[in-house]
Amino acid sequence: MTITRRNFLKGVAGGGLLLATGVPPARARVSTELPPQAVGLLYDATLCIGCKSCMVNCKVHNSVPGGALYKKGMKSPPYESKGLQGSDGIWDAPRELSGKTLNIIKAYRNGTAEKKDTAINGYAFFKQQCLHCISPACVSVCPAGAFRKDPENGSVYYLADRCIGCRYCQLACPFGVPRYEWDSAWPEVRKCQLCRHRYAEGKYSACAEFCPTGATIFGKVTDLREEAKRRLMLKPGTLYDFPVQTVTSRERTRREIAAYVDGVYGLNEVGGTQNLMLSGVSFELLGFSRNIPRFDLPSLTWAYIAKILWILGGVFVGGTAIHAVTHRKEKGA
Repeated sequence: MTITRRNFLKGVAGGGLLLATGVPPARARVSTELPPQAVGLLYDATLCIGCKSCMVNCKVHNSVPGGALYKKGMKSPPYESKGLQGSDGIWDAPRELSGKTLNIIKAYRNGTAEKKDTAINGYAFFKQQCLHCISPACVSVCPAGAFRKDPENGSVYYLADRCIGCRYCQLACPFGVPRYEWDSAWPEVRKCQLCRHRYAEGKYSACAEFCPTGATIFGKVTDLREEAKRRLMLKPGTLYDFPVQTVTSRERTRREIAAYVDGVYGLNEVGGTQNLMLSGVSFELLGFSRNIPRFDLPSLTWAYIAKILWILGGVFVGGTAIHAVTHRKEKGA
């Protein structure tokens, strides 16, 4: 069909109307405040032993088949590393997050890699998954409302039936978390959803429930923040009773406080996240950018998106005026 000036102007007007009615609801889905009952995870890399129990149980309890660390017919937890190794004597983990891996443990190594949680000639484990931003950029840019933030517990979740496959969420996420199922006939965007489907059963995130050392613990974000700050204030070498599974758990494991790098990752990044991290090695060496802004990203994107309506309106008015001037003689003829 040939695009005439009239059709173009109609399209601009229609697009402006669609934007006018569509953008406010998208903005309304994003809040800058931490929900009062917000929950999350605290990952302490100094307690992690790299067993990958969190990866296995993430797959089991979120029905994510395929990929490494997955065996067809895998039984329910507790962690079945023996069962996995028993199949062929060898197992390995994927290198990156994917549509089949929503939570991953990686390793940092330097030089001789002799001492744990040491930057020079040492090694460390670290965990990557969705951080569940307080003001998630993925929610703010999704034109179809496929990404949502739970107003009560704050988990950022995904509605596959609303997704149009634009993958704006991947471009917007400052942590590069959402992954697309490229090898699926009916692809979805996959990421950690904090096991929110388990809450109705009185359960919580599988990665925390089945972590044997307490490296990952679940709880209210306010409690997790206090726990993280408490550990940072203690002198390295001090014996401390670390909670296991949840931040309020009575089950504890006594270990020495490590020499943490200063700061809690996720406390201020992009306005704050509900998943927090502590480490004995700098977050930059572990692959986490320190250049991520401290303000929430939706406020930045909204500043530009809000202007689009006015730009389209200007194009419409200007185009109408030009059309009227150029066709004045034709009407008088």
